[in-house]
Amino acid sequence: MTATNHDWRKAKNLFMQAITFVCAVLVVLPLLLVFSRLVALGASSMNWAFFTELPKPVGELNGGMANAIAGTFVLIGLASCIGVPVGVLGGVFVSEYSHRRLNWWIRFVADVINGVPSITWGMVVYGLMVVPLFMPFRGTVKSLASQQQVFTVEDRAGATQQFTLASATRYKLGGHTQAGALQPGAEVIVWYHAQAGGVQAADTVCSSNPLRVGILNFIRLHNSVSGFSTLAGAVVLGLMMIPLILRTTEEVLQLVPNGYREAALALGISQWRMILQIVVRTAMKGIVTGVLLALARVAGETAPLLFTAFGNAYWTHKLTEPIAALPLQIFSYAISAHDDWRRQAWAGALVLILLVSALNIVVRVLTRDRFSQRNH
Repeated sequence: MTATNHDWRKAKNLFMQAITFVCAVLVVLPLLLVFSRLVALGASSMNWAFFTELPKPVGELNGGMANAIAGTFVLIGLASCIGVPVGVLGGVFVSEYSHRRLNWWIRFVADVINGVPSITWGMVVYGLMVVPLFMPFRGTVKSLASQQQVFTVEDRAGATQQFTLASATRYKLGGHTQAGALQPGAEVIVWYHAQAGGVQAADTVCSSNPLRVGILNFIRLHNSVSGFSTLAGAVVLGLMMIPLILRTTEEVLQLVPNGYREAALALGISQWRMILQIVVRTAMKGIVTGVLLALARVAGETAPLLFTAFGNAYWTHKLTEPIAALPLQIFSYAISAHDDWRRQAWAGALVLILLVSALNIVVRVLTRDRFSQRNH
């Protein structure tokens, strides 16, 4: 009877081992199939020209993705400059400074943002950085005509523009809200909209005070860098990195024993030095792991870059110019009807997956000691 029960338990154990083994194979199998397919179709297209030459025009063979490979590293580097400091410092604040209600909201917002689709990030940054803001007209009132229904404003460069006044026009002229306060020689800022007949309709006429001039200069600065650009692409990737780095940093810092903090404070070390020199240094390997995971996540993003970086067939020399990236180049080549471009798309995909795999391998190496200590 005992032997029968033992054999039955052993059979159930082997059955469950077989099921778990099959499930593990099913998890790994898609990755192996994708990787083998990429190697089969992409390795043959990888040569020296692929890594050193620019894309060729449609109809010409060969060429490469040198600008896209370099652009990917540029975008990741700039995104790290935005996302890493904010994410790490935010994680330190949430972990080390006790503001219960504020910290709860920061965690909640970070978790929600982590689930936002990447294309939504692209649309948001598109609206903030790519689309130029409306520029009002600033100058001095030169003349009023037709019983103050039309007035002319001259800017500092000598250019003039006429505006019409209507019953809906708002006036903010040194506390006055009537058109009678609009006198020749007054410094004004005019918000307007296009109107038929070549004359613009004034929506708001403001006096030129320092605050409004500052807003005007901000709009001018924004419009000088607006458009599809390297900067916009880096910003969207950096914003996507922040919540992931923040939450990872917080969790890693909370694994540092409280005894370290208490011993440092007992020795008279200030809190900020204790955090920087003891807590952060102890958790540095975990923080770096979180940063690399965030980099691996954003390295293959395509949708947000379509709205921001846009792509470029040439080298990019300014942050205000569109830039090529491997995901963008792969997307563009994969949907084309040009056979050579589709062939290079496979090679670009292989390079991209090797880059992401390398980042993940580095993460595993960095966390190997922690996992081994936990197992022991």
